[in-house]
Amino acid sequence: MFRAAVQLSVSGVRSLTRTRPAYQAVLASRCYSHGKQETDEEFDARWVAYFNKPDIDAWELRKALRACRRLNDLASTIRILEAVKDKAGPHKDIYPYVIQELRPTLDELGISTPEELGIDKV
Repeated sequence: MFRAAVQLSVSGVRSLTRTRPAYQAVLASRCYSHGKQETDEEFDARWVAYFNKPDIDAWELRKALRACRRLNDLASTIRILEAVKDKAGPHKDIYPYVIQELRPTLDELGISTPEELGIDKV
């Protein structure tokens, strides 16, 4: 009796180990980047085109300055302010007006202008 029970249990275990599932699970794969990879030249061209827009306003500049502060990137902040000054060109009243409009944001973020740092005369 005991032998019969052991044989049944052993054959039952064998049948379980031989049994394969009728389906196999598909492994999930993730694609973290859905966009295309751009070259350095394309990246630079995209940002040059962005800052050359004729309708760029102070809101866009505030957004860029906040991003620079979040990244703790003073060099980019200075470059943005220098680009604004350069874009003003021969119109000497535009840059002081933009700085006046950005002053609350600059003070909030603790950012100094190139003139305040003394690097505009280099």
